[in-house]
Amino acid sequence: MVRLEFSTQLDYEVAAPGADFIFNIQAARTSRQTVVSESLDISQDVPKTEYTDPATQGRTLRLRAAGGHLRVRYAATVDLIHFEAQPAQLGELGPLAVPGPVLPYLYPSRYCQSDRLLTLASRQFGHLPMGYSRARAVCDWVQEHVSFQSNTSTSTTSALDTLIERTGVCRDFAHVMTALCRASNLPARMASGMDYGADPALGPPDYHAYVEVFLGDRWYLFDPSGTAIPMGFVRFATGRDAADIAFATMYGGVTSGQPVIHIRAVPNARGQLVIPQHVSHALSTDGP
Repeated sequence: MVRLEFSTQLDYEVAAPGADFIFNIQAARTSRQTVVSESLDISQDVPKTEYTDPATQGRTLRLRAAGGHLRVRYAATVDLIHFEAQPAQLGELGPLAVPGPVLPYLYPSRYCQSDRLLTLASRQFGHLPMGYSRARAVCDWVQEHVSFQSNTSTSTTSALDTLIERTGVCRDFAHVMTALCRASNLPARMASGMDYGADPALGPPDYHAYVEVFLGDRWYLFDPSGTAIPMGFVRFATGRDAADIAFATMYGGVTSGQPVIHIRAVPNARGQLVIPQHVSHALSTDGP
């Protein structure tokens, strides 16, 4: 069991008379991702509402801030009890067998134009054996053909844009893999959260975007950017693409500061310090 302790602080200057905020910065609660403790501090004394999506367990925080400074700080300790599977044992489900709640992740979306990538996906992955190995091949292909480079994309950059430019950040890698998986009839969704173990050379800790592919009876973790360690992912939100899972969406005049993020591994309930590492088996924090 991996136990991670993390915090995130967001600072904003809000123009009068105020602005509405939607946040996805709280750890999802699943049977394999347990929130041991958490705290939420908001500098303004304003009403807030929270909602948990019954399908994904993603938690949404909403509030209206008055003009002036707004600081939102969330901290949590989370236990990850990964479901582990041998890749060779994980098969694909055809479109007729996919569970109803998974169907939306077979379709194109705003930033993942899978319907425009059918020829590429068929040429690169159509001949491969079906199952986990095909999803892994898509992940490896994206990592090999796109270079990680900070500040090379914007909030409107799509999978097609990234395939043309061949550079991007974790969000862009995730969009490309998600789109290519869907074009290969593999249900795929984008996830956001924290990651432990990213290379410090890439800069200070930040939010991370990665991919989950539905194989067998659950969602499995993939990191097409190759910059992080899937065993160290703490899931916040999942969705069709970045439009569904932005850590903050603002409606009104707002100036944003740089998020301040800290994360570390700590001893678990048994007193063991388990450091996330790369493994050869498939990992999931989804399902029973």
